[in-house]
Amino acid sequence: MSTLQQTTYGLSVPTSLPFDEAIEHITAALKDEGFGVLTTIDMQATLKEKIGVERERYVILGACNPQLANQAIDAEQEIGLLLPCNVIVYERDGATHVAAMDPAAAMGFIGNPALDPIGSDARARLSRALATLPE
Repeated sequence: MSTLQQTTYGLSVPTSLPFDEAIEHITAALKDEGFGVLTTIDMQATLKEKIGVERERYVILGACNPQLANQAIDAEQEIGLLLPCNVIVYERDGATHVAAMDPAAAMGFIGNPALDPIGSDARARLSRALATLPE
């Protein structure tokens, strides 16, 4: 299991898994926590195509837990501006990293107390998914 690192807006772990395996692993772990991946954005390919920039591999997974999303929309109609929960898999200096937004932090700045337990639940689920990645 990986050691979870935190920033003010995200949760991340380095992993020994190769890039493609890390995507497969985190996608399965997210599913186990009730999330589906709605979108996959290959930033490396997009930046190369659109502006000619060469980057290491970087993929954004748009993860959604339908039950939590529904609760959040009930509590705050425009919460969709912060959905889905983004999870990224990227390479830096040849090493693979996986990170997720911290939904508790994202929802916390709105100031609606009804979102607090939803954000905390989503954060706990994402943290557990990240913790399944091997170091």
